[in-house]
Amino acid sequence: MSRQRIEITGMTCEHCAVKIEAVLEDAGATGVFVDYRRGFAELDPEGVDLEQARAFLRGTGYELGDPLPIEGDGTPEQLDDVTGADAGYDYDLAIVGAGAAAFAGAIQAFERGARVVMVEHGTVGGTCVNVGCVPSKTMLRAGELYGLAGHNPHAGVPTSTAPVDLGALVAQKDALVERMRKEKYCDLIEDYGWDLVKGHAEFGDADSLLVDGEPIRARRYLVATGARPAIPPIEGLEEAGYVTSTSGLELRELPKRLLVIGGNYIGLEMGQLYAHLGSEVVLFEMLERISPLEEPEVADALAEVLASDGVQVVTGARVVRAARDGGEKTLTVIVDGDERVFRGDEILVAAGRRPNTDSLGLERAGIELAGRGGIRVDATQRTTNPRVYAAGDCTDSPQFVYVAAAQGATAVRNALTDGDDRLDYTALPRITFTHPQVAAVGLSEAQAVEQGLDVDVRTLPLASVPRALVNRDSRGLVKIVAERESGRILGATAVAENAGDIILAAVYAVRFRLTVADVASTWAPYLTMSEGLKLAAQIFTRDVAKLSCCAA
Repeated sequence: MSRQRIEITGMTCEHCAVKIEAVLEDAGATGVFVDYRRGFAELDPEGVDLEQARAFLRGTGYELGDPLPIEGDGTPEQLDDVTGADAGYDYDLAIVGAGAAAFAGAIQAFERGARVVMVEHGTVGGTCVNVGCVPSKTMLRAGELYGLAGHNPHAGVPTSTAPVDLGALVAQKDALVERMRKEKYCDLIEDYGWDLVKGHAEFGDADSLLVDGEPIRARRYLVATGARPAIPPIEGLEEAGYVTSTSGLELRELPKRLLVIGGNYIGLEMGQLYAHLGSEVVLFEMLERISPLEEPEVADALAEVLASDGVQVVTGARVVRAARDGGEKTLTVIVDGDERVFRGDEILVAAGRRPNTDSLGLERAGIELAGRGGIRVDATQRTTNPRVYAAGDCTDSPQFVYVAAAQGATAVRNALTDGDDRLDYTALPRITFTHPQVAAVGLSEAQAVEQGLDVDVRTLPLASVPRALVNRDSRGLVKIVAERESGRILGATAVAENAGDIILAAVYAVRFRLTVADVASTWAPYLTMSEGLKLAAQIFTRDVAKLSCCAA
């Protein structure tokens, strides 16, 4: 008689699984395996009295379903439907990488009963927890507080600052990273129980993976190898030496003068961080404005903010050469046709990120790259090899950790079921963690016009938001782009303290096709920055300068 699977509701922990296992064995079952996370038990049914087990569990909160036979090797039928029950496979899913996309995919696969192996040659956890979001944002918060302490705008409550101990700050950051890596990544591998193999992975052919030369064969593969800092081909840069967004968070001594190459989100965040901590900062952007992918008003607002922080911003700047001159580093930059030399103690390169797609043997597996060097995927995350999927920063997708995780989960659902799930990026938010923050969602004004849409646009200066006035910092704005005829909100941008929190309401507005009238007539809590979105919607029809503080 074949083994059976019984769905069990009410289990919440390992203790529940142990209890259910004991009850089933007392009822005569043998070979019992209980998985509380996936909510089922597997057993050899001969001689078992399920009614006895049900009677014993009655009133305890657990409930046994009807038994179902398990065919083949015990993996869900959806796997066999897609791939056949070839016993030559070592795993149902092999994942290359151990970051956000990889873990989201592994959890999806494990919850579907798949046999999973994850291969990682470096540190488990990927970019976000190790060298990206977590370490940078805790450092940015420290810099923000230090900057505020030195420039407190409130009368009668003097504050002061002591010299920065960068080594102590970095050590505290490292302790947080280590704890979160353990809790949110390493511990999960043990909790879920998939296999982790340390080593370098590359495809041997279209059907197999080699890990340090040893083959692994899986029914499906997920490539989730992330990205790394891109280094532009600047003459003398390697000889002069530089830091990136990764190594720049490891400096133990504060540079007196820092030269930053790149004026998009990484350069802006890192440049302002060191300016807040006390470095002189010069920031170079090749295009004519910083934050070039956002609304022009964002560049204007950030330029004012950075100037007040002491940052020198040089736009339209083409860095052509780097060098060492005694104890200093230099950058030769062409600005307005003239060649200028800038000096500093350190150079920070923030010129974007490059997908980790080399040394994977992709060509042997028939996996093509897209235009920007990422793995080419379709809307279901499938590569040009139908058995291989890819997710996260190793593709040409938006490089956000929440996108990577969503893609990893979507890719695995599709891989294991031959499904057609697709992600909708229409209401995808984006944030730059400067102070004040920049957050946006949907279409910019220029993008909407390029798509041939007739738009109506309003921009609310932050000076019209009461919260900004009581904070004594009104640098910033809220901008809404709406379809003229319907009033439907197509996009929104905020430059404000906690703009990343404000933008969530705009995400819902874009996602669910709300109009400016909908937002203008919806409750907004007074004396919050989020009220700025409602006020921006109100100025489509009213002059908010002529309203009392909390008038509807």
